[in-house]
Amino acid sequence: MFSKFQDHIVSRFPFLESKKLFLAVSGGLDSMVLLHLMKQLPFEIAVLHCNFQLRGIESFGDQEFVQKYCNQNDIPFFTTQFDTKAFAEDYKLSTQVAARELRYSWFYELLDEENFDYILTAHHADDNLETFIINLTRGTGLDGLTGIPEENDRIIRPLLPFSREEILKFAEGNNIEWREDSSNASNKYLRNKIRHDLVPVLKEINPNFLDAFQKTQSYLQESQEMVEDASIMIYQQVAREEGEDIHFDLNQLKKLPNYKSYLYQWLNEFGFTAWNDIYDLVKGQSGKQVISSAFRLLKNRETLILSPLSEESENEEFEIQENDTEVNFPLKLRLCNVDHISIESNKAIFVDSEKIRFPLILRKWNEGDVFHPFGMQGKSKKVSKLFKDEKLSLIEKEKTWILSSDNQIVWVVGLRQDERFKIENTTNNILKIELQ
Repeated sequence: MFSKFQDHIVSRFPFLESKKLFLAVSGGLDSMVLLHLMKQLPFEIAVLHCNFQLRGIESFGDQEFVQKYCNQNDIPFFTTQFDTKAFAEDYKLSTQVAARELRYSWFYELLDEENFDYILTAHHADDNLETFIINLTRGTGLDGLTGIPEENDRIIRPLLPFSREEILKFAEGNNIEWREDSSNASNKYLRNKIRHDLVPVLKEINPNFLDAFQKTQSYLQESQEMVEDASIMIYQQVAREEGEDIHFDLNQLKKLPNYKSYLYQWLNEFGFTAWNDIYDLVKGQSGKQVISSAFRLLKNRETLILSPLSEESENEEFEIQENDTEVNFPLKLRLCNVDHISIESNKAIFVDSEKIRFPLILRKWNEGDVFHPFGMQGKSKKVSKLFKDEKLSLIEKEKTWILSSDNQIVWVVGLRQDERFKIENTTNNILKIELQ
């Protein structure tokens, strides 16, 4: 197994050469074999061990066991302890999900603190099979069927080609000691139930089932790569990125016979789960939307607009003082005195300085806001009516700011100036306010 493992490292992960590597070691069979293998290769390694305090004194026994091994072999050792049950209760997570969240958060923290490059974990072929079956039972797309990735960001899983049986034989043949996790014997967890009850039946039906499964995984991964390539090409035809927003052209999208698949491929990374609602948006009424934890998908006429949810308070106001020449938040504005009016655009206004009262207030628009549009000779108009005339989407409306002076609107920023502050023949000082 060592020669096979060494060849796999060289061929599959050549970029690991001269890198500093953490090994995630629980003390169990798989991670102790990984540690034994990596110790024999010319890498700079250190060990990470998480004590989740889920099995009482047994958890501390695991920690002591791994630490003793590292001390005896001059391997740097890092450990931490988590109150996993309390974390799971606080954040309404299952124990397993809580442990994973805590583990990987600490892993990435250590990578940066200790200036290491990658973390190696001991997931193997049987783990991959169990994950596949779990995803299959819950309902999943192609992503869930392609299994555990060998490389994911800075996490490397070099034992994935090896079965639990191979790893056990290697450990026994090389007198490698390990700790048995008593919770692995229980069918309390779905993974254990699959491991103990279902997988043995599959292997009984076909003794080479694991090899056949790995071939299937390879085919699925190739199919996934084809899907991703097609998704990128179609995205370039259908989508247009505007700042933080993405606009999907529905006229182009609806020409695709399988547009739902493309929407899933493009949007699943943004945390959406209500897929039927998303698919209904395509033919739904303008103004309808679907929201994830951090993003919104809005139907606006013949466009779907994906945008991040704003974290700004709708009631928050920002003051601009008389001596301010630049504003960098929440908008970038430049204020300066000029002696003449240049070419006008919606990105800049020119106002009579003597009509302005400081501080100016920058705020989001409110329902019921009224102003006197420039050029309408004193007639008032609701800001909401301006939005309707300009055919703004809900997202565009929410991103619109109001600049006011003494509770009077000076500028619907980027759209229309107020008539009351315009330059007159008698104006002595002209203030230019420009949106950068």
